[in-house]
Amino acid sequence: MLAKGARGALSDPIGVALNADLFIMLIGERPGLTTADSLGAYLTFAPRPGRKDSERNCISNIHAHGLSPAMAAQKIAWLAREALRLRLTGVDLKEAAPHGLLAEPTEKAELPKN
Repeated sequence: MLAKGARGALSDPIGVALNADLFIMLIGERPGLTTADSLGAYLTFAPRPGRKDSERNCISNIHAHGLSPAMAAQKIAWLAREALRLRLTGVDLKEAAPHGLLAEPTEKAELPKN
């Protein structure tokens, strides 16, 4: 879906309509900012109208001179797995991936042993 002028809360009615357990939304920065080609990713577990911003996780500053798209993808994937496992997002879901799991593509990421 594409939406002009969207905010993170747009995931709530769409998530309800899709019966989504987790909604991940990418939003481009507003024109005129210092880094107009930057993205933000918003994750919401069990989206529904009335969710507070504190119930979402945001990964921002995704661009060539900020957080690389590859690193952002790893962070989003880790947060998504944890959100589904713990059944929550937001301030209660801390971004605390195991050391070495989140690594730039030129580095070797050490995957956890299960």
